[in-house]
Amino acid sequence: MSGGHGPKNFTITPSRFQWHKFKDMFHYYIMIGLIPAGAVIFYANVFVGPATLTETPDDYTPKHWEYHRHPITRFIARYILPNPQQEYEKMLHHIYEENEKAHIRALEKQVREKMAERSDYQSYYYRPAIGKYHRVAKEAADELEALRGD
Repeated sequence: MSGGHGPKNFTITPSRFQWHKFKDMFHYYIMIGLIPAGAVIFYANVFVGPATLTETPDDYTPKHWEYHRHPITRFIARYILPNPQQEYEKMLHHIYEENEKAHIRALEKQVREKMAERSDYQSYYYRPAIGKYHRVAKEAADELEALRGD
């Protein structure tokens, strides 16, 4: 007997947890990301609007972000992207460093060629003397000699 509540069957169905989790996260990121971004874009386009060309005074030098027309692009150029002049100078420094490395490599190649031409060799047993340690060692040797006498 079913007692008036229908058959006592329990149908097993696959879990919908992942689907519900996906929907929740999708709606969360829409609310947290798209709506504020859309509001900022709407405000920038409707109330601020694009920049217009005006005469600049003779003593004024425009900043690099003032060349962009859209206010969002100006904001990105001012606060997020690096200064183009700074990037240019960094590139020039990189080129200079690479040029110096090329000169050093060419000089080393010339040294190797001269060593091969003159049947010379690099002396691996040579240790360059450093003045500080040489003085300390000389003072210690002089002190020992003074203690021993002749």
